[in-house]
Amino acid sequence: MLRVIIDGQARECAPGTVLEALESLGISIPALCDDTRLTPVGACRTCIVEVEGCERPVAACTTPLAEGMMVRTRSPQVEARRRVLLRLLASEYPAEAVARHPDKPFHRALREYGLADEALGTHRPESLDDSHPYIHVDMSQCIHCYRCVRICDDVQGQFVWRVWDRGAATRILPDGPSLRESSCVSCGACVDSCPTGALEDRTLLDRGSPEAWTRTTCSYCGVGCEMDVGTREGRIVTVRPSREGPSNRGHLCSKGRYAFDFVTAPDRVTVPLLREAGGWRRASWDEALGFIAERLRRLRDAHGPDTVGMLGSARATNEENYLAQKLARVVLGTNNVDCCARVCHAPSAAGLKRMLGTGASTNSFEDVEHARTLLVAGSNATECHPVVGARIKQAALRGAKLIVIDSRRTELARHADVHLRPRPGTDVPLLNALAQVIVAEGLCAPDFLRERVDAVEDFQAFIRDWTPERAARLCEVDAEELRKAARLYATHGPSMMVHGLGMTEHVQGTETVMALVNLALLTGNLGGPGMGVNPLRGQNNVQGAAHMGCEPGQLTGYVPLEEHRTRFEAAWGAPLPSTPGLDLMQMMEAARGGRLKALWAFGYDVLLTNPGAHTTRQALERLELLVVQDLFLNETAKALGHVFLPACTSFEKDGTFMNGERRVQRVRASLPPAGESLPDWEILCRAARALGHPEGFAFTSPEGIWDEVRRVWPMGAGLAYARLEHGGLQWPCPDEAHPGTRVLHTHGFALGPRAALRRIGYTPSPEARSEDYPFVLMTGRRLYAFNAGTMTSRTPNVRLQPGDWLDMAPADAQRLGLEDGARVRVRSRHGQAVLPMHRAEGLRPGELFTTFHTAETLINAVIGPHQDPYTHTPDYKVTAVRVERVE
Repeated sequence: MLRVIIDGQARECAPGTVLEALESLGISIPALCDDTRLTPVGACRTCIVEVEGCERPVAACTTPLAEGMMVRTRSPQVEARRRVLLRLLASEYPAEAVARHPDKPFHRALREYGLADEALGTHRPESLDDSHPYIHVDMSQCIHCYRCVRICDDVQGQFVWRVWDRGAATRILPDGPSLRESSCVSCGACVDSCPTGALEDRTLLDRGSPEAWTRTTCSYCGVGCEMDVGTREGRIVTVRPSREGPSNRGHLCSKGRYAFDFVTAPDRVTVPLLREAGGWRRASWDEALGFIAERLRRLRDAHGPDTVGMLGSARATNEENYLAQKLARVVLGTNNVDCCARVCHAPSAAGLKRMLGTGASTNSFEDVEHARTLLVAGSNATECHPVVGARIKQAALRGAKLIVIDSRRTELARHADVHLRPRPGTDVPLLNALAQVIVAEGLCAPDFLRERVDAVEDFQAFIRDWTPERAARLCEVDAEELRKAARLYATHGPSMMVHGLGMTEHVQGTETVMALVNLALLTGNLGGPGMGVNPLRGQNNVQGAAHMGCEPGQLTGYVPLEEHRTRFEAAWGAPLPSTPGLDLMQMMEAARGGRLKALWAFGYDVLLTNPGAHTTRQALERLELLVVQDLFLNETAKALGHVFLPACTSFEKDGTFMNGERRVQRVRASLPPAGESLPDWEILCRAARALGHPEGFAFTSPEGIWDEVRRVWPMGAGLAYARLEHGGLQWPCPDEAHPGTRVLHTHGFALGPRAALRRIGYTPSPEARSEDYPFVLMTGRRLYAFNAGTMTSRTPNVRLQPGDWLDMAPADAQRLGLEDGARVRVRSRHGQAVLPMHRAEGLRPGELFTTFHTAETLINAVIGPHQDPYTHTPDYKVTAVRVERVE
């Protein structure tokens, strides 16, 4: 600590700038160009202070604090200068803006210095831009602090806002004819930083300023951004990023910041429903749960408990997924329990667990800033995980080396030192070739291999034949580019890998993850900062859903059921089922065969998201009981559900989520439940009582459930609610004195002191292109839509992304005579879908991309039955298709 004197009082402050010291002491002075997320520039000079020994006042934001420094913040000289600066800024400022938004930093400063009446300007119509569905632009209120320009450049890396001309003619404008038609990605960082209201959330203008704020965690992707939710009169009016959130560090994406109006969507279902011959009818909770209990008892008595299945939800909390699998095992008597990890990152968990003993990310998002080389494999991170994607992009802009492995030319690929574009389905040959170069050129980490890795000689003998030339023929990449990437990853460390569904949703998904781990083991890029193998988890709590035990062979803590059966039976006071459980894909097969009679799915639209939509429908049609628990009548419920149970959104309940870096974070209710909707945990507890099992489900709060989770999960025992209040903690965290674990495998591995390299051969995808099916279709997500569209499709995001469309290489479009917007039929050996086509420069001829966000398109009707043999994860990334114009 530094001892200083501020305004005549002796103080002790942490090292930093003078402004940081003042803020830590609660001393407020104007600082109009300052934002804690940005490097201080001292441009506006409103934060000037006097420092003993300096000839003139200095900017507090750029002046380092020093031992013994004497600072005066409100001397007559300083106050007079501030008043002059503020008066100049006010001279052309719209007076009505000051009155309308009194809480803006600039407006507060004008009132404090008695200058509000000197705002004599007016709103200029030519400065208005209302093209964007979320952001209102009125540059009449711009004071040229340049915070919007700098935060767009230095945090998001989008470079949307541009400074034109100089002096009195200076203008700040987006890089397009309007903000809507610019390169803006709608992250809202510029709005969050603007001190005047020149940039403002339209919801605030329409609904008024918040009356209350609630800290919670985002309900979209697995980054786990913390955010503050502003509410007024029982409605969300704005969301802003938490400056202290460790995963997002004061940043959000368009979905987290703006896509919240699904909470009040007109088609939100807030009462229980039962289907009868004439359609759905309203029911009471007792009637709906009584119906489910009676039907389940009858089915179990007639056919046995293994004819029932339960699907947890990546959108639900850890506590709720824990109860779901406990209810399945203890009450329903079945291990038929799964979650949507099955169709996305189950290969990551399986591959990492087989290789290292822990099926989770080895490092933290903050390691992006510590890596000298970043390898991004199969992830369009700036669209699917925008906040982490922006951090990776910023790291590359600062000089970190970037390797991208992706069939498409993504935004990150444009920043890459090496972009490897393998033919879809050939990732294993590519990764084997990188390993071959590392071994053949002596680029391994010999000490790490000697001390911590087994099977080195066998692997070296195996990998010898996987030359870059061999891989180049299979992958259709340049052999020298493979060598360049391997050398960069191996020699310019620490090197960190992040990977996405482009690696896992294949028939070789698990083996692809294992091949990534091989590279990290060979080069010693494990167990330290800026290293590791890190899956970017797709949904907000998909890591937590599986970790809580929503998998047929795993219990809470992602531990094998048979190895830990006795411990859980003792904890729960009940026997666990002895029959091995079915995963989601096996449940669908069993339902088609008439062996599965009932399915309970919450927060999961199975019909829309599963591959082979027609065969999924056939499976669900044969069920005698289908319970859907969700926010809306999703496609599964509308088509085939027998009972609908209305659940709360994450804005209406408490609990925890677990993000992709193993961080457990608090979720807090900012609104009361809508209508008769209930939190999923309460629905499950009521269901257990209706089924005659009140014992073990008599919880009155999520915290009580979480305390039971901590008792059965030794590596999470230290994650008490009280310790999760500020930023959460990463497991392993075995006791309440433990700080959490940022980096795994620092000295050994979860499976022992040593890990073994794996010899991984190449299994081509069964989906082969042919004369009849000359294209390969890949599916994934885009920036403004999220998975099945349950939430984003009920927000103004639909104006930013109106439905699904097919991306096609310009050369293919020209050859087929297709113009942008032409409606086409995509036909595979398994089904067909119709959607508009758009030319995309990032695709190679013969390769197509689209999304699966809308039921109108139902692109999963096209996807085939092929699966990863280890995890049964579907191959969403390689489907042979043909494309025909729809006349």
